[in-house]
Amino acid sequence: MAKKQEKAISERVPTRRQLSKWQRQMRIRRIVIIAAAVFLVGIASWVGYGYYKDYKSDPLRQVVIEVNDVSFTMEYFIEILDGYTRGMNSTELYYMGDTIANDIANDIIKTEVLRQGAKDLGIEVTPEEIEAKLKEAGLSSDEAYRYLAKSVLLQEKLKEYLGSPLRLPNTMEQAHVQVMLVESQEVADEVIAKVEAGSNLTDLVAEFSCNSTVKGDLGWLPEELMPNTLIGNAAFNLTPGEISQPIYDATATKDVGYWLIEVTDKQDGNINALVMLLGSEAEAEQVKAELAAGGNFSALAGNYSQHQSKTNGGKLSGLKRGDMGSNAFDAVAFNLTVNTVSEPVKDTSVKTTGGYWLVRVIDRDDRELEEAVRNDLIDKRFNDTLEAWKKHSTIENLLDAAKRAWAVNQVLQGRLTLQ
Repeated sequence: MAKKQEKAISERVPTRRQLSKWQRQMRIRRIVIIAAAVFLVGIASWVGYGYYKDYKSDPLRQVVIEVNDVSFTMEYFIEILDGYTRGMNSTELYYMGDTIANDIANDIIKTEVLRQGAKDLGIEVTPEEIEAKLKEAGLSSDEAYRYLAKSVLLQEKLKEYLGSPLRLPNTMEQAHVQVMLVESQEVADEVIAKVEAGSNLTDLVAEFSCNSTVKGDLGWLPEELMPNTLIGNAAFNLTPGEISQPIYDATATKDVGYWLIEVTDKQDGNINALVMLLGSEAEAEQVKAELAAGGNFSALAGNYSQHQSKTNGGKLSGLKRGDMGSNAFDAVAFNLTVNTVSEPVKDTSVKTTGGYWLVRVIDRDDRELEEAVRNDLIDKRFNDTLEAWKKHSTIENLLDAAKRAWAVNQVLQGRLTLQ
């Protein structure tokens, strides 16, 4: 019995040769497993890279706008573009598409900056509010209209926040002012003399003002709503009833200019000419005197002219009537003797910069804000707040002209498919 057990045990114990064989088999198995794992990882990586490559090469998935940590894809942009232009026919969209696409890109940026800034103030728009707004307007719930509703609601909520009594009191110091922009110191002195002699500044506007947007009686306004800082400073420092001394403003835009023209050649109804556009009659007279004293027209044009031709010394070639877009220019230039400098030619169809503000304070007092003034203050503060948020945001607009054209084309193709 003992001999049988010994034999059975000896048969179960592997020999050295068998052990060596098993060890080789285990090593081979491990190598096969590792190789298979490496192969599978490689396959997964290749598939992943292929997917990533496809993702990156798909124009619809490419990021076209980034505002801080928020990205917008081309697909989203096209959806908004399609929704905004739904009422346009294909021809209109084809010709106006780039301008519209650029406006929409800027609007997406504005809305996202607004959303992020408002969120920091605790102002948010809920999906329920968006749905209610769409229902009120009778619009469907697609992405473009949802986006539009969100933008409108955010603006309403932020304006409500900025116009709350804690941030905008019912009464403020305000000034009742009359203003006028004139072209030169000489004209300003003439107007002041007339006012001091008893004339009302607003009665002189038609004769002397050279700015069509800021003129006459502005009514009661807080300093924050004055047309510019120069006017605001004068309005809140002058004694009521007093008119300011002329205040020079190099950036002010005037609706007038004065040409000096010298025709150098005439041929078949066309002319070659040297031209200068000056900001005032007094300046034009001064430059004309320098020319008469031997000054060089091209050099003076380079120094004084406000016309784009100044970079070429004021030289214009092959002009025909209508090219300058000015009847006043044509009436003189095409009847001028060759090599003769014209008298200053007044032209109210052009714009020049630089002028003198005159400000007269009628009264100044703490007053309750009128509704229109209050709304203007809220709008200004809204715009100032939005600009400040933009300034402190990281914004990237990757929609160049080619991408905007591609987006417009996608919208047009989509509409053709639906027809």
